[in-house]
This record gives sequence, C-alpha cells and structure tokens, in this order.
Amino acid sequence: MTETAIRFEGAGKTYPGGTAAVEALDLEIPRGSLTVFVGPSGCGKTTSLRMINRMVEPTSGRVVVDGRDVSSVPAHELRRSMGYVMQQSGLMPHRTVVDNVATVPRLTGVPKRRARERARELLATVGLDVQLAERYPAQLSGGQQQRVGVARALAADPPVLLMDEPFSAVDPVVRQDLQRELLDLQQRLHRTIVFVTHDIDEAVLLGNRVAVFATGGRLAQYASPEELLRAPADDFVADFVGRDRGFRSLTFDSARDIPVHPVAVVRPDGSPGVIGPGGDVPGGWSLRVDDDGAPRGWVRTGAEDDPVVGGTLHRPGGSLRSALDAALSSPSGLAVVVDEAGRAVGVMDPAEIVAAVEDARLGGRAHR
Repeated sequence: MTETAIRFEGAGKTYPGGTAAVEALDLEIPRGSLTVFVGPSGCGKTTSLRMINRMVEPTSGRVVVDGRDVSSVPAHELRRSMGYVMQQSGLMPHRTVVDNVATVPRLTGVPKRRARERARELLATVGLDVQLAERYPAQLSGGQQQRVGVARALAADPPVLLMDEPFSAVDPVVRQDLQRELLDLQQRLHRTIVFVTHDIDEAVLLGNRVAVFATGGRLAQYASPEELLRAPADDFVADFVGRDRGFRSLTFDSARDIPVHPVAVVRPDGSPGVIGPGGDVPGGWSLRVDDDGAPRGWVRTGAEDDPVVGGTLHRPGGSLRSALDAALSSPSGLAVVVDEAGRAVGVMDPAEIVAAVEDARLGGRAHR
C-alpha cells in the first residue's frame, strides 16, 4: 500500500470579508509521487500549495506532513525542511550561483566549504555546467536561473519539494527542456513533489496524479492523468481539459509496435542516401541530415536546393500522441523517428499511425 506523505483534512482558507480561496480540501498525496495542482486563475491551487509550508495558514481543517500537523511545527523549521521553487527563480542577485544554492545548508549549520561542494554537485544534477557556479544570476538565461532555483530547493535534501508554476516564465523550448529535466530528476531522486500549473498539458505530462481545482477553491477531480482525460468528473473538468482531450489521451498509448520504414536522405555535401531498415522507400520527399545523421528538415526530391522545412520528431518508446504529432507537423506526412542521440533512424507511415490510434480508441490497447 502506498504511504501518504501529505494529507489535507478539510483544509480551507477564507479571507476577511468571506471570500473563500479554498473550500474544505480533503486530499492525500502519496510519498515519492509528483502530484500536480492545476486550474484557472483564482481557483486556490497556489493557496493550497502554500498551506503545506505555512506560507498561508488554513482557517479551517489542517494539513499533515509525515504524520505531523504542520501548525505544530515552527514555520521557519518547516520551510527549511522543504524545497520551494517559484515562478521567478527568486535568486539573490548579489550572490553567485554556487552561494545561492548553498544558502539553506549554510543556514542549517553546514560548513561553507562542504555546502559549496554540495552546491556544485547539484548544479550538475540539474543539467548546468559547473563553470557557471561563480556567475551571478543576471548573467544567466531564464532557463538557467530556474535550474539554479531547483538546485537550491534540493540543497538540503528535502523529502518534499513544492513548485509554484516554476516554468511558466520561460519560452516554450526551454520549458520543454525543464520539464524533461524534472521528470529525469524525479526518476532518480523519488521526492514527494507538489507542482502548481495552469497548463493542462504540463499537468498531464508531469503528474502521477492531477488535482483539478475549480473557481472558488473547489476540488473538482483528483485522478491519474489518463483517467482525467478519458473520464472527466463533470462539465467543468471536461471544459478545462479541452475538447481535444482525446488527442492528449494518446500520451498514454505507446507507438512501439508501429513499424519504422527507410527514408531517402540528403547529406550535407548534397549526396543522396537511405537511412533505416530494408524495404520500400517512400517517394516525393527526402530528409536532409547533418554530418551526425540528425534531421534538419524535408526537401522535395529533385528540388534539394529549396528551403528546408521540418516538423517534430518521434523517439523510440514514445507515445501515439508523439507519433501522430510528428506526422501531422511533417510536410511529407511521414513521422521522423530519431534515436536517443537525435540521429534519424527512419520514418513511420501516417496510415499505420492512424490505424494504431483507431485500435487504441476502440479499447484494444494493443499499442499500449
């Protein structure tokens, strides 16, 4: 049986004047899970998150962490026992990156040298070059600052990590990188993470379980991402998840059984070739690749000097959603498949992708 790390017991927050930010919230968060609070602005998701570390005090009910009512723990002690990452990294501008990360260990009595050594280790853990350690926050990009914020939150080795819309202020490409980093980090560290976002796609991608909050602080549904997409609890959840939730639900069906076909390629020196397993090569288009074999876009066969246009890429072990998106975004209609190093290994036929989608829709789950 999964152990509960955080439990809301009728926890609510009503402000003077009678405005309810959170209704009586009953919710259990499993230890080692990544749980996402999602909903529109003003729905109480951030207020609920902040009740965990007493940045907001509930006006009714209680919040229990590791069997202790958080109101019985001094606020400063409670907050030091948890990691906290916010929308803006919140780094101290006058301190170097390494000293920002070492802040909490130093506050808890760790010697400076050891705290800085640990900080450098954590920079590598979150995907940052340790050469950035002596820079100041203003010298980093937004994505790098957020990585430093995550490293700082992990510096005291907290069992609980609270993340309040940490990736919403960065551009979409950086955001995807940060999401992948977080999933990889969680797979290695198994922390109890509570993550707030207003983006349902981010919630579905990251969460083991997703809590959907409705306006007025009501918990509308608490379920796995797959259940949320396939069986919304009410009209509010269905509308919030969106009318394309069937497309999103393909995230939970694997494309591993769809065959990969060879594809014609054009190398950097202009010479033609073929990449992929044996078989017939689809005509009409060629995939331009670089010296390492990574795709750089499509060109019409016989018109290799025309501008290169591309699409998204599908990786082995990816979902039906990824395969379908790669096909739909490709000017050739073929989904480009790449290996873990980013090298093209072939293409998927759109008709075979659609057949797999239909199989999943009918409940066969043969490709799951």
